Amino acid sequence: MNRLIECVPNFSEGRDLAKVDAIVAAMSGVPGAWILDRSSDADHNRTVVTLAGEPEAVAEAAIRGVGKAAELIDMTKQSGAHPRIGATDVLPFIPLEGVSIEECVALARESAREIWERFRIPVYFYEAAATRPERANLENVRKGQFEGLREAALRDPDRSPDVGEPRLHPTAGATAVGVRKVLIAYNIHLNTSDVTIAKSIAKSIRFSSGGLRHVKAIGINLVSRGIAQVSINLTDFEQTPLHRVFEMVKREAERHGCKVVGSEVIGLLPRRALELSAEYYLQLENFSPARILENRLSAVMNAPAQPGLDTLREANLGLAHDLASGASAERLAASRSAAQNAARANLETALAALQEFERWIQLETLAGPSILSDFRAGRQLAATAARDALDTVDANLKSIHATRNASSD
Repeated sequence: MNRLIECVPNFSEGRDLAKVDAIVAAMSGVPGAWILDRSSDADHNRTVVTLAGEPEAVAEAAIRGVGKAAELIDMTKQSGAHPRIGATDVLPFIPLEGVSIEECVALARESAREIWERFRIPVYFYEAAATRPERANLENVRKGQFEGLREAALRDPDRSPDVGEPRLHPTAGATAVGVRKVLIAYNIHLNTSDVTIAKSIAKSIRFSSGGLRHVKAIGINLVSRGIAQVSINLTDFEQTPLHRVFEMVKREAERHGCKVVGSEVIGLLPRRALELSAEYYLQLENFSPARILENRLSAVMNAPAQPGLDTLREANLGLAHDLASGASAERLAASRSAAQNAARANLETALAALQEFERWIQLETLAGPSILSDFRAGRQLAATAARDALDTVDANLKSIHATRNASSD
């Protein structure tokens, strides 16, 4: 079984892209860990990087990023619209496959110790990794931001770090290391520069103020664009889907005399999140995830193909055994019939994969540059599956031909 996790470190630099490049480069090249995405915002002065792969490899890559950020980001000079407590503000681990929440918590603990030992940066634990109930909520850890926490950690034992000395790193601050489920960072833009409206809307929709469950939100002024933004963290998109959040912000904006002019996703999001919103807005009848091309392709690749190939391999082994042992004509005929049936099943799988291959080619002509690589990857998967199935059929047909020669001797 694969063991996969995601890690989404947030760095307090979104303006100097040379520094961002250096941080990302520091995280690259760790075997078993891959950088899937990066997103920088100058107004937030923040960069979000998405890592995924094997747990230990992802943790090592993230820790290297923390070290490089500490070298390049001076929190005494940093400013931006987004709350932060350090050069690496947060470092959440998210289990994806074959890894439990508890295992991620253990990984978070070990990573925190490494961050302190290597860089002398103190660590606070939050969400599922929290050691104190009040720190499960990240907002409580961030209270006062870098400037306020720098003073509070020295004089208030309740604000001391979980790992490290009771003081922040002089320039890199502190890092919050956590464990959580998949989160969607979603921002909605308003056609007003009045940030008080964005803050009022954020208060209306966030759960802590009586709004939607699984929603955290703040209002931010995007100086570079002359507009205000409702910045949202959606912690359970299946319970509170994207479209419900969007519609509530839209209604609240109209109540304040302004409109929504756009929205954006920071980092990556699950396909299912878009499926839910597509179903809502398009009012699709009899819609199910099986109607999504990628889902159907995955089903073709993983479900029908593998049993067919396994059956075919078993049939080939049976034929080889019968030929080597000099089996009777009746035994050879039965083995040959089983192999023929298996070959037919696998040939059907190959044809299905070829049909998916042709669909990917057709869709490539419609794909924008940002997703073209995804379409090509899908096409390659389909082509590989079809080739593998046909190669196995060819080997099986040779075995069948051999049994015919043996039975005629």
